[in-house]
Amino acid sequence: MENIFINDQNKLEELIKRFKDDGVSNLQIVSDFDKTLTKVFIDGKKANSIIAVLRDQNYLTPDYSVRANALHDKYGPIENDYNIPLEERQKAMTEWWETHFKLLIECGLSKSDIEKVYQSNIVTLRDNHSEFFKLINDNNIPLTIITAGGLGGDIINMIFNGLGYWKDNISIIANSFIFDDNGKVIEIKKPIIQSLNKFDIIINDPVVFNKIKEKKNVIMLGDNIEDIGMVSHLDYDNIIKIGFLNEKVEENLDMYKKTFDVVIANDGSLEFVNSLLRSMTT
Repeated sequence: MENIFINDQNKLEELIKRFKDDGVSNLQIVSDFDKTLTKVFIDGKKANSIIAVLRDQNYLTPDYSVRANALHDKYGPIENDYNIPLEERQKAMTEWWETHFKLLIECGLSKSDIEKVYQSNIVTLRDNHSEFFKLINDNNIPLTIITAGGLGGDIINMIFNGLGYWKDNISIIANSFIFDDNGKVIEIKKPIIQSLNKFDIIINDPVVFNKIKEKKNVIMLGDNIEDIGMVSHLDYDNIIKIGFLNEKVEENLDMYKKTFDVVIANDGSLEFVNSLLRSMTT
């Protein structure tokens, strides 16, 4: 498979052997969503994020796009600038999303707007996604998706229900809204999840944590260096960390190889992940 970089082949093979020996009943997957389970480029063009649909399609008040783009221009470059200290970047991401959620409420976001975003089919799952979900669902492998930012939780629910992927072994930890009787958003539930604060999210969600706490072998999927924080508070025995490096590959490959056991570059498919799961479930 092209665009696959393995940091230490012997270590990976040893981990796979341990996973096989322990059996599928001890396996769980923890994953980011945007740019991890979804494609970044469609037909050679970079896909819009979920929240960008609201900016571009004028579903909200006329001033929303201008104000949302200004926030993106201010905070977006900070998110993945590894020259900026992590603490400073975390603070900036929290400021960004607190401000953006207030803006969404002020500009009249409603359930019907979220439904319009879903119907736009803006989100495309990575190639080979159908086999991925068949493998985890047929083998009852817990998948915990931790997603930050805007409309992720609502949209993921709609996507998975539409594709028939939604099963009890799948959990989603995401920002969620509180609506009034007319379907208008009036509040965002706290704490706000953003891309750089995923460190203790799972253990603070007792429903999800109780599903996975006995599963001591973890496959972790992420597209951001800080996504490894999703599992930092889990009590696991073995972990295989898989990173999706979608852009600036030459610039960031060495850093990703130091962080992840496997790097899937250039917006690659889920086939490598599927091959791991096949080896562990047969």
